[in-house]
Amino acid sequence: MANIKKILFLDIETAPLTASYAELDPVLAHLWDEKTEQMKKRAPERYDEGCSGETMFQEAGIFAEFGRVVCISVGIIYEVGNELHLKEKSFYGEDEKKLLTEFADLLNRHYNVVNAYKDEENNYLCGHNSKEFDFPFIARRMLVHGIHLPEILNVGGKKPWECRFLDTMEMWKFGDYKHFTSLKLLCAIFGIPTPKDDIDGSQVAGVFYNEKDCDRIAKYCEKDVLATARVYLRMNGMESIKDENVEGTFKN
Repeated sequence: MANIKKILFLDIETAPLTASYAELDPVLAHLWDEKTEQMKKRAPERYDEGCSGETMFQEAGIFAEFGRVVCISVGIIYEVGNELHLKEKSFYGEDEKKLLTEFADLLNRHYNVVNAYKDEENNYLCGHNSKEFDFPFIARRMLVHGIHLPEILNVGGKKPWECRFLDTMEMWKFGDYKHFTSLKLLCAIFGIPTPKDDIDGSQVAGVFYNEKDCDRIAKYCEKDVLATARVYLRMNGMESIKDENVEGTFKN
């Protein structure tokens, strides 16, 4: 089992590359149109014939080729006495290259793999549905910006047991690859409190481009990091983190 103190819990928020389809580079707009035609063919029950690249542009934020990272929130667990504490930090703002560079620097300084065969000595990254979304999205956007991949993210050619990724959704699947369970649902069934926010993932792009309120996005992202850490602890039979033991960008 991974050493809980060597796990970096994280969550990201993303948005389309531009505020609107009309602002997209013409070459990328054409390629997005091709992408949406493929999406319509693969899921005809979801999209009607009237759907176009422009009307489907709000979905661009989930694809690294047509989206961007607007926030990465991270958290580490430490002990004070017999209680677990969580310290959070967020990298966010309008300059995607800057926030990705700062995050890469954090990984390079503190989260490189130490020993491929001794779990207790290694660092891990943990998120919810992170193997399918967060980790590859971050790595792809780093490459787009010419940022050298930190070793822990550079998994090309590595064997599965050499990758230091943990995923609470994968843990919950127990090998059932068809099963998708949201973080919110896991919190509900485990009795883990989740705050009632005025924002959800579908609203991030609007808050980023229209309201230009990156602080609001980061607050939302940090709450998901806390929820992920609590789910991980619960699934490993460990004590949870009390609200008063959370320290972060927006907490005293």
